[in-house]
Amino acid sequence: MSDFLIITGMSGAGRSSFSDNLEDLGWFVIDNLPSELIPKVADLALGPRSQKPRVAIAVGAHGEELLHAVQQLRATGVSVNVVFLDASTDVLVRRYESTKRRHPQLDDESLAEAIERERDALATVRESADLLIDTSAMNVYALKTRVVELFGDDEGAELMKTTVMSFGYKYGIPGDVDMVIDCRFLSNPYWDEKLRPLTGRDQPILDYLYALEETEPFLDRLTSLLELLIPSYRQEGKAYLTIALGCTGGRHRSVAMAEAVAQRIKAFGVDARIHHRDVEK
Repeated sequence: MSDFLIITGMSGAGRSSFSDNLEDLGWFVIDNLPSELIPKVADLALGPRSQKPRVAIAVGAHGEELLHAVQQLRATGVSVNVVFLDASTDVLVRRYESTKRRHPQLDDESLAEAIERERDALATVRESADLLIDTSAMNVYALKTRVVELFGDDEGAELMKTTVMSFGYKYGIPGDVDMVIDCRFLSNPYWDEKLRPLTGRDQPILDYLYALEETEPFLDRLTSLLELLIPSYRQEGKAYLTIALGCTGGRHRSVAMAEAVAQRIKAFGVDARIHHRDVEK
């Protein structure tokens, strides 16, 4: 069956860049399609001459109309996922001010007020999206990396895409994850000057962390929890699952634990992607 991806979200959150990156991966992307035409495009893509296309449809700030179109599409048995791109209001204001572009919702109000009005209008779409991506801390290169991680090898991939992410609390908790695990209870290698320049992928950091009495029990219990949850998420039809592990700077503890978790869940059939958000900061 054909794959359909609906790309929507806040204006200025990166929809055009996201679409361009999908095109580079071989997706057929249709930009700025009115919501009411989405089911018709699906009919064409599923026609007798169709060759299992991977179709992405980029949709602007549409609320209830988009939800109705997605419901129509799913009622026909088509596999469709909705990606919602978001960013904080402060970041969106800076982006519009730097590009000198006019926000599509701007009326007789401030730019921030227009953004908040759009956010309210899209709240139901955001809540019902299969995948939320917060681009507040992403440049165009980081966004491309995320697109490749999620959609670069879709052919033959399992139905639920799982990502294990590391992050640093000092840079903010990621807003686009399903589960957040705090690793700051582990002793911090940062305070050892010899270890400070290294990352959680280096053996001296691993030796340091695995020498702690808490590390193995923590991983064992977290693995048992994920072994229970992941099949249930699959059974409920969840398309994307992101597990985020955080430490202070996102360089040592969370990186090592994310790598360990990704390796451990392979034992019950999960080939998770690994994303280290802050390791180079």
